[in-house]
Amino acid sequence: MSQTREISAEKRDRAGKGSARAARRLGRVPAVIYGDGKEPEMISLAYNELFHNIHKGRFLSTLYAVKIGGKTERVLPRDVQLDPVTDQPLHVDFLRIGKGKKVPVMVPVHFTNELASPGLKRGGVLNIVRHEVELLCPADALPEFIEVDLTGKEIGEGIHISHIHLPEGASPTITDRDFTVATIAAPTIMKETAEEAPAEGEEEAEEE
Repeated sequence: MSQTREISAEKRDRAGKGSARAARRLGRVPAVIYGDGKEPEMISLAYNELFHNIHKGRFLSTLYAVKIGGKTERVLPRDVQLDPVTDQPLHVDFLRIGKGKKVPVMVPVHFTNELASPGLKRGGVLNIVRHEVELLCPADALPEFIEVDLTGKEIGEGIHISHIHLPEGASPTITDRDFTVATIAAPTIMKETAEEAPAEGEEEAEEE
């Protein structure tokens, strides 16, 4: 399970473009904390600290403890606005997380035991349909990844979300279908051979 990261913030007195520009002139990034039935709270973050956290990876799927003065807010980043030219962060939206809440997060999919897949041993190709899956998870137990065991998988087999053991308390946000996460596809050479091979009737016609 992913661990909660800490980040420091300062309270902003007001919202608006003027306040945001003033924060950026001081080397800070404006942000807002909202949700959990409370009023939105305007804050700013030190640019260098925020940049470092974003580039650690999985920023939007990591629970944060934001320290504002003498209090701490548990939040999940929901959006980062980037400068279209420089890619520098311009604004961050944080969702306030109440106790016992579940939140939707994108979770990476890891594949294991490739050597135990007969299909892959015979030259099959692992075709990954979804590198990440959106799950509804307890905020206190956000998974770093989910695993797909390829043991025994043959060419032509599909791996659906129902085949994957999900962490306790987690469920897919897509509920109307058993969606595909990956397939074991036939190797290209095998496909080409099958396409080029003449049918039985065609062989007889050529012999005549």
